[in-house]
Amino acid sequence: MNTEIINSYTHQINPSPSFALHKNSMGKWVLMLEDQLDPSNHQAYEEVVVVRAFPIEAPNAGISILSSDARELVWIETLESLSDAQRASLEEALREREFMPEILKLDKVSGFTTPCIWHIQTSRGPTELELKGEEDIKRLSGKTLIVSDRYGVQFLIKDLPLLDRHSRKLLDRFF
Repeated sequence: MNTEIINSYTHQINPSPSFALHKNSMGKWVLMLEDQLDPSNHQAYEEVVVVRAFPIEAPNAGISILSSDARELVWIETLESLSDAQRASLEEALREREFMPEILKLDKVSGFTTPCIWHIQTSRGPTELELKGEEDIKRLSGKTLIVSDRYGVQFLIKDLPLLDRHSRKLLDRFF
């Protein structure tokens, strides 16, 4: 094996990579990565993307920073393993990329046949969603659901048993 491949591999499995993540003047994320062989040398990667491996079940674990050509540059086991500055920039990059409001309460539905309009309270405020069909309600686990609206926006019900009784009663009509 040549040393370039070995160095690339060891870089990818480094449990606590030394990096900095910031926005450039164009608002794109830039990753500054310390060279493992020469800590005084840094590599810059433009337009990186930060993604969660398990956004619903383990949002604080398994986070990857990808290059613009979708090559993994950094793997982060947990957010807790990062410095405050690294964690803050990573969380900001994730917030910009992700949009999945959590349904906190169902106020009312326009009917129990689809399509129908749901009036809901979410983690981002009150809104309405149009449910095209019952197949747009997907059960991820015994207590977690994803509801897709007519426009493809996905809403999360993180813990079904924690919803109020009225909301659960309305949801039961769709199962």
